[in-house]
Amino acid sequence: MATSSSSPAWTPSDWREHTALQQPEWPDPAQVDQVRAELTRLPPLVFAGEARSLLDRLAAVAEGRAFLLQAGDCAESFHDLTAINIREKLKVILQMAAALTYAASLPVVKVGRMAGQFTKPRSQPTETVDGVELPSFRGHIVHGDEPTEAARVADPARMLQAYHQATATLNLLRAFTKGGFADLRQVHVWNQEFVANSPEGRRYEQLATEIERALSFMQAVGVDMHTVGLHQVDVWTSHEALLLDYEEALTRRDSLTGLWYDCSAHFVWAGDRTRQPDGAHVRYLAGVNNPIGVKVGPGAEGSQVLELCEILNPNRVPGRLTLIVRLGADRIFELLPPLVRTVRDAKHPVVWVCDPMHGNTFLTETGRKTRDFRHIMAEIEGFFAVHHAEGTWPGGVHLEITGDDVTECLGGGDNLLEEQLDTAYTTLCDPRLNARQSLDLAFRVAELMRGV
Repeated sequence: MATSSSSPAWTPSDWREHTALQQPEWPDPAQVDQVRAELTRLPPLVFAGEARSLLDRLAAVAEGRAFLLQAGDCAESFHDLTAINIREKLKVILQMAAALTYAASLPVVKVGRMAGQFTKPRSQPTETVDGVELPSFRGHIVHGDEPTEAARVADPARMLQAYHQATATLNLLRAFTKGGFADLRQVHVWNQEFVANSPEGRRYEQLATEIERALSFMQAVGVDMHTVGLHQVDVWTSHEALLLDYEEALTRRDSLTGLWYDCSAHFVWAGDRTRQPDGAHVRYLAGVNNPIGVKVGPGAEGSQVLELCEILNPNRVPGRLTLIVRLGADRIFELLPPLVRTVRDAKHPVVWVCDPMHGNTFLTETGRKTRDFRHIMAEIEGFFAVHHAEGTWPGGVHLEITGDDVTECLGGGDNLLEEQLDTAYTTLCDPRLNARQSLDLAFRVAELMRGV
């Protein structure tokens, strides 16, 4: 079934007829054309059939029969392409999903912000570093992060490097998720270690014990613990479809259906800064048949969100459109209910997801960008409360996390303090939850899902 609103005449370059915000100032348009042509000749990173499988899973989320966990880096780095880095990030996602799956007794759809999250929108075109004004860092797919004029010149050749890094990341993800690393029993052992060895983990000892008993019961009644469903998992990839030259070049027509798909990732989204109904990003997303998302910030009104639903999912296909709300802990109860009611009353089958990160970012007195774990959890709790009150399904969470032991977000079970932020603050852009904070969050969300 066609999911997009595009006419048969839609092409991947149609976005060029609309205003495209947050795009780099390429110094040589001819080089951009050359790189885009080369990307067009390269194999797709993902396949249309995989995107359709994810659409089916997200349809279950839209109908309240599954939960979405979308997590990964704020901005992937060209410096961190290692098996260890990818493995540790995946490990945290698997651990979080295991706790959520048991608590809700529902499947958890696992989508990584991986293999393509190389660019970021910015509030200002310039930033000041050590007293020098420079073009704002927009991600390694555009330019370098070094604080020099030369490094911040947009280089289209970096799109090729991003493609090859995404290829390597996908190869590792597929090997880990299908080769035994994701075995449920092993994931449970990791979670038991978290519960036993960290202050925040001990709070969840009862839940971990219940999971252990469930696994023992399955084995006792003769369930084959080596069955594929317990030994392998599906993890899909996603990123913000921000750099339209890159997305256009990786858009392919499916040989089975004749429909267009963005083959740079299984799931792509428009950000809060680029979701204008008449803008280039929405025009592009309207034409591809992937499951797609839209970030919804405090400035969104119900009528605007409803217009986006009509443009991006006119056929009302469950799972096609995810609304990722990023409203802030202090405004979630004010802003979310009217949005939910407007979409619900119009009978649009969206997936509602909470991004508790971007609405809760602030600067410390020393100028460090950070987030407080308490605010993050407060927004999630408000998200659940609003949906329960409105009779709708709180479909998932969208998080910026890492498997590394970073010190970028305040609080959590280890009570990370402001003076500790500089210990291991390594993000390229926004602060991420570290592995322990991510697991703490997952177990707390598990408690919410059980109504604790």
